[in-house]
Amino acid sequence: MAAPATPLLKDELDIVIPTIRNLDFLEMWRPFFQPYHLIIVQDGDPSKTIKVPDGFDYELYNRNDINKILGPRANCISFKDSACRCFGYMVSKKKYIFTIDDDCFVAKDPSGKDINALEQHIKNLLSPSTPFFFNTLYDPYREGVDFVRGYPFSLREGVPTAVSHGLWLNIPDYDAPTQLVKPLERNTRYVDAVLTIPKGTLFPMCGMNLAFDRDLIGPAMYFGLMGDGQPIGRYDDMWAGWCTKVICDHLGLGVKTGLPYIYHSKASNPFTNLRKEYKGIFWQEEIIPFFQSVVLPKECTTVQQCYRELAKMVKAKLSKVDGYFDKLAEAMITWIEAWDELNPPKGKLPNGNAK
Repeated sequence: MAAPATPLLKDELDIVIPTIRNLDFLEMWRPFFQPYHLIIVQDGDPSKTIKVPDGFDYELYNRNDINKILGPRANCISFKDSACRCFGYMVSKKKYIFTIDDDCFVAKDPSGKDINALEQHIKNLLSPSTPFFFNTLYDPYREGVDFVRGYPFSLREGVPTAVSHGLWLNIPDYDAPTQLVKPLERNTRYVDAVLTIPKGTLFPMCGMNLAFDRDLIGPAMYFGLMGDGQPIGRYDDMWAGWCTKVICDHLGLGVKTGLPYIYHSKASNPFTNLRKEYKGIFWQEEIIPFFQSVVLPKECTTVQQCYRELAKMVKAKLSKVDGYFDKLAEAMITWIEAWDELNPPKGKLPNGNAK
């Protein structure tokens, strides 16, 4: 199936892909991705050459590039973990980001038609969210749907959508214990729904099929310290999701989940996953109540201000759980400093002088 004649947001969206291998998977996405600019973040050995199929417009960053661009601040970007993808968010100059893993293939809808995941994410982001009052017919802005009887008219305008969280057919995004007890479970259920996650409700954000408005929420999309040299892995997207959601709630922004689906092609090793997740499985029992109790000061009116405040709270409240959270809180500040250096406020040059 061909992409629309003029692809939506062609010059306003970057596709960010973290990888350690050749990107043959892009061939199947060609009809949908080729018009867009790709940012490839190469993890692992920087001397390895990653092959990208011909015809794609892309830039590729490896660890050497990250070190060169960020200098001493490069230590906030994870190594040997897909959390490195957030470097791509930082160097992008576009308003929107779509990020996808290299084991995610084009899914088919129940009629057998290829799903253009990117197009659906864009639709989600360009229509409002309804975090303050739940619409029982789900997203009221989709074609053929509306607000149901009893929905307050004063809330029907909705709020800007900051995040669009997509789902997966085939291999579900399970943690290691669930993988171990259900090794053959596959998700075959296609639910044709998009819904706004209500204000005050956290969710487990998966980074393998995700889009967001970089201008609205980008600085909060830090995927933490994971992988090489860290006591935890596979919580990078979860951490970003919890931070993002409490900041969206504070700033009056929306987060949607549901469509689009991708086809998640391969299960990762549950024993390796257990080793990475082991501490997180215990820690999350304290991390979740922490995020549920976060109240950001009303003086915090930008994502950066909120994120700095959140980093202080992480240091004050979570460092008693493990010393790792001291390091993470410091990395959160380093990330914001690096973000601001590469993305100066409009009207300012990187050196801080006015244009």
